Amino acid sequence: MNKLTVIDVFCGSGGFSEGFRQQGFTIKLGIDSWKPAIDTFNHNFGLKSEVKNVLDFRKSIKEIEALPDTDIIIGSPPCVSFSHSNLSGKADKSSGVLLTKIFLRIVAVKKFKKGSQLKAWYMENVTNSTNYLNDYYTFKDLGLTKWAQKNGHSPQKKAIILEGNQSFINSADYGSTQKRTRVISGEIVRKRGKVLKKGRFSIPPRTHRNSRTEGEQPFHKPLSIIKNGLPKPNQRKSNKTILDPQYDGLKLNACELSDHFYDTGLYACEWKQSEHYKTNHPYMGIMSFPENEDRPSRTITATKIGSSREAIIYRSEFHRIDDGEYRTPTVREAACIMGFPITFQFKGSEGTKWRLVGNAVCPTVSRAFARHLRHELGLPAIERPIVQSTVNSDGIINLNSYSEKAFNNRPKRNKNSRFRRQPFKDGNITVTLSNYDIVKKDKNVSRWITSVQYGNGDGFPTYIYPDETHLELEPLIRKSKSGIPFLEIINNGFSEKIAKCDELQRLYESQASANNLLEPTELVKEVANIINALGIDNETFKQNGTTIFEKKKDVPLKQLFALYAISNISAKVNV
Repeated sequence: MNKLTVIDVFCGSGGFSEGFRQQGFTIKLGIDSWKPAIDTFNHNFGLKSEVKNVLDFRKSIKEIEALPDTDIIIGSPPCVSFSHSNLSGKADKSSGVLLTKIFLRIVAVKKFKKGSQLKAWYMENVTNSTNYLNDYYTFKDLGLTKWAQKNGHSPQKKAIILEGNQSFINSADYGSTQKRTRVISGEIVRKRGKVLKKGRFSIPPRTHRNSRTEGEQPFHKPLSIIKNGLPKPNQRKSNKTILDPQYDGLKLNACELSDHFYDTGLYACEWKQSEHYKTNHPYMGIMSFPENEDRPSRTITATKIGSSREAIIYRSEFHRIDDGEYRTPTVREAACIMGFPITFQFKGSEGTKWRLVGNAVCPTVSRAFARHLRHELGLPAIERPIVQSTVNSDGIINLNSYSEKAFNNRPKRNKNSRFRRQPFKDGNITVTLSNYDIVKKDKNVSRWITSVQYGNGDGFPTYIYPDETHLELEPLIRKSKSGIPFLEIINNGFSEKIAKCDELQRLYESQASANNLLEPTELVKEVANIINALGIDNETFKQNGTTIFEKKKDVPLKQLFALYAISNISAKVNV
C-alpha cells in the first residue's frame, strides 16, 4: 500500500501530480487535450501519456473503463468560464459545468465499479465554480443510468456528493509564497482496506497563518523568499551553486537554472497603465505598485500581461528610466511562486510556459493534501518532499539569453480604442476624460467627454458636462488661495500640450507623446501632478447655492480643480 498510484485528469503541466509525487505517490497517467501540457507532463514524470480530449469520455464508458485503475484520481477542470476575470464573471458557464461533470463521471465509474481500488479523489477549481455546480450528482445526472443498473445501483443514487465535501483553500496557508484561493473537493472512499459507507472529505491542518490570525503557526511566507532567493535575472552566466528557495538541499549550478536569466522589462506605456489600474482605479481598491515583497504574492494568472491590474510588477535590476524601468517575473520566478522546484521544466515558448505555470495547481497545496491523505490511510509520514534532484534539459527551449532587451517596438493600441481616465479618486468621486459616452457605454469613439462619477462601483451615477463647463467654474476657483496659481499653470503651458480630437486619438493609439503634445494618459496624469503639487488635499469646496456636483453638498477642492482641467481639455480637443 506504500506505493499508491495516481491518475491526473486535466493534468496541465502537472502541479497537482507534483505534490503527490513529493509524498511518495506514483503518477501513472496524465490526461489533457493541450500538447504542450502533455509534453511537459511526460517530460517531468517520465511517462508516455498521449494528447486526449476529455470530451471523449462524455459518451464512451468503455474509454473510462479502459483507463488504468489507480488508488487516487485527481483533476482540475479548466476554470476559464467560471473565472471572475472572464468577461467580468459574465461568461457562459456551461462549458465549465460540462467538463466538471465529465471528471465526476470518470470518478463515479472508478469508485463504484466491481473490485474498485479507488481510495480517494480530489478536484480543484476556482471558488466561483461552487455557484454553478450541484450539491450532488446522481448516476443519471452523470449519464450513467444504464451503467448503474448493470452494476447493481439505482440511477437515482447519489454517486458524487459535493456539499460538505469541499473547502476554500488559500495556498499561503500551506507554505506557498502566493495568496491563491481555490476550492478543493473530494472524498476518501476507502480507509485501511475498508469501504466507507459514506465517503468523507478531510482537509489538512494549516501550516501558516496571516498576521491577523491567532495561532502558533508561522506567518505566511513573503514574496521576498523567491525574489531574493533566486539569482538576479540580469546576472551573467556562471557555474555558481544556487539553492532552491523553498526545497532544502536542492541545488544546481546557475547555468542549469532555466527560464530565468532574460530581460522581462516592460515598455513605459505598459507598466504605467498597470500602475494606474492598481493605484487609481475608478471603482476598485488600491493595490501595491510595484509588488509588496513583504507579503505573499498575488495570484499567478495564466496570461502574462504587464499592463493589467492583475499583473505582477517588479522594479527591474537593469537601471533604466521609463522603458524597462519595471518588469514582470521570469517564468522561473513564477514557477517558484507556484511552488514548483527549480528542477521542474516547462516546454514551449515564453507565453506557453507562463500559461502552463499559471494554470497549474500549487504543488504546495497538493502536497499538503497528499501528506494528509497518507495520514488518513495509516501510512508513515514523509517529512522531506521527494523532488527531482537533477535537470532534464532534453528538448527544452531555455529562455535564458543573458542579454538586455532592446525597446524598439513599442506596442500600439487598436484603431479607435476607447479611452477612460481620471486624475484621481477622492471623496468617492472621479472626474473623467473619455473618448466615448460612459453612460451609454458606446463601443465607438466619437468626441472627447468630461464626466463625473459618484460611488465605488460600475453603474453608479455618471453625469456628463458640456465642454465649456470650465468657464463657469473659473470664478469659483479664483476664490481659493491656490486658484490663481492653478489657473496660470493650466492656461499657460499646459493647454499648449493638448492636441486636437483626431490627433489626440492617434497619440493614444501609438501610446506616445509627440511634438510637445501629450498622449491622453499622460495628459490626465499631468493634471493630477499639477493639482497634487498645490497641497490642497484637505480643503473642501462647499456648494453654497451652487450645483456643480449633483450628488454631493461638499466635495474635495481637488475635484473642483480636476473638473476645470478636464473640461478645459475637452473644450480644446473638440474645437
